[in-house]
Amino acid sequence: MPRRALGLFAIAAALWGASYLFIKVGLEDGLSEPVIIFVRTALGAIVLVPLGLRAGALPALLERRGSTVALALLQVVIPFGLITWGERWIDSGLAGVLVASAPVFLAMIAPFLAPDESSHGMALVGIVVGIVGVGALFGADLSGDAEALAGGAMVVGAALSYAFAVLLVKRRFAGVPAVGVAASTMVVSAGLWLPAALVSLPDTAPHADAIASMVVLGAGGTGVAFYAFYTLIAEYGPARASLVAYVAPAFAVAYGVVLLDEPLTAGVLIGLVLVLLGSWLAAGGGVSRSGPSRSSAPAPARAR
Repeated sequence: MPRRALGLFAIAAALWGASYLFIKVGLEDGLSEPVIIFVRTALGAIVLVPLGLRAGALPALLERRGSTVALALLQVVIPFGLITWGERWIDSGLAGVLVASAPVFLAMIAPFLAPDESSHGMALVGIVVGIVGVGALFGADLSGDAEALAGGAMVVGAALSYAFAVLLVKRRFAGVPAVGVAASTMVVSAGLWLPAALVSLPDTAPHADAIASMVVLGAGGTGVAFYAFYTLIAEYGPARASLVAYVAPAFAVAYGVVLLDEPLTAGVLIGLVLVLLGSWLAAGGGVSRSGPSRSSAPAPARAR
């Protein structure tokens, strides 16, 4: 990759991988899940809305109001909620690995909802490998703990929601500037999470590290990282940009181990390799299976 592409790639992967860390910091400081989700989506909207307006996305989005709300639910409201609640019971690094299984679920559901996206050959092998990887994580790192199992299931549910979001993007948002679609989902999501956030505000002021984490999570991981990713798609193609999704989980595991003292177990390492390999194969070897629409509309956010 050119130096500029490598820089954008590193920014997106590092910020997305750090999102799980920042969520965990907020939870441990006593912030409620709705507050964390509202802050990150509101800050993400502040970064992305001006870019979306400049890209001229507003007219097309107004024509797709219903689809925009549906996409916000599938791509942000539901998965952000599941990931944030799930991280109350599982390590941040493990959450990052489980979310990376989204391409596996996409390959599983596509034949039923979008036959032209059906898997063949090595993509079918990828589904099996990815599912084995998820099973390894549940068997090795979540077994015997009901709360951990529930947290892991929530994060896997988020990955499934992202898979449905990809199909909706392909069907309804082809040709719409990607950054505008991302901005609209953040605006809708922030509005939907605001009431729950207002009734669950903390009794005491958050500590400085929690405040900083929320700022970077929202403006960085949910704003700047989106922009870097979509710039990669526009300037260097979806195949190269899609590789971010396979690097970010490694960042998530590393952050958790180094900064939060989370254990680096054999189960996490084996699961990481199998889930990423399976997702890579299921997605066609790193090349987007959603065709040209991926260059004009956003891929699902992975726990950013």
